[in-house]
Amino acid sequence: MLPPVKDIISEYPVTICKAIQDRKSLRNYSNEPLTLQELSLLLWATQGYRATIGPYTTLRTVPSAGSRHSFETYLYIRNVEELEEGIYRYLPLSHELVIEELRDGIAQDAAHACRNQLFVATSSLVFFWSTVPKRTEWRYGDASAKVIAIDAGHVCQNLYLACEAIGAGTCAIAAYDQDAADSFLNLDGEEEFVVYIAPVGKRPG
Repeated sequence: MLPPVKDIISEYPVTICKAIQDRKSLRNYSNEPLTLQELSLLLWATQGYRATIGPYTTLRTVPSAGSRHSFETYLYIRNVEELEEGIYRYLPLSHELVIEELRDGIAQDAAHACRNQLFVATSSLVFFWSTVPKRTEWRYGDASAKVIAIDAGHVCQNLYLACEAIGAGTCAIAAYDQDAADSFLNLDGEEEFVVYIAPVGKRPG
C-alpha cells in the first residue's frame, strides 16, 4: 500500500498558478531518488480514485470521456526509495502497486522502447500508460481513438503539474517503438497497448 495522499498533500503547497507557470519538459535529472511519498502523490494526481457512481463508473483526479478511464498505469522504477528495480502496475481503487517483474539493469531496455532517447535511462521512474480500448469502444465506437488520445493528454498534464510540486520534472514521449514498448510490459499489442510514456526525475541542483 502506498502512503495515503490525504496525509501528505498539505506538504506540497505549490499553487496551481505557479505549477502552470513553471511547468516545462525536463530531460536532465539528478541522481536523487524519489521518495515513496512523492511517488504516491504522482500516482494520485494522474489516476487517483475519488468516488464510485453506480456499479461501473469511477470518478478520478483526471477527466475521462464518459468516465470510461481506459488506461492502465505501469511504472518502470529505477530509483525510488524502498522499491526494487523493476516493472510495477498501479491499482487506483486501492492506491497500491503490484509487482509485474523485478529485474535489474533494464534501464536501457526502457530507453530502447523509446527509440533510444537516453534520458529515459537516467530517470528515477518511467510512466507507461496503456489503453484497453474496449472500455471505451462499447460506448463511443469509431470516436474512441479520439477520446482516448484526449484523455491521455489530461493524464500527462496532471503529471507535469504534480512534478512541479515535488521538485521534479518529466518529458512526455509519443515517439516510441510500439512493438518494443508493448513487449517491455508484456502486453499483447491488440487488446491492450501503450499510448503514452513519461520519464520522471528530480531537478538537477
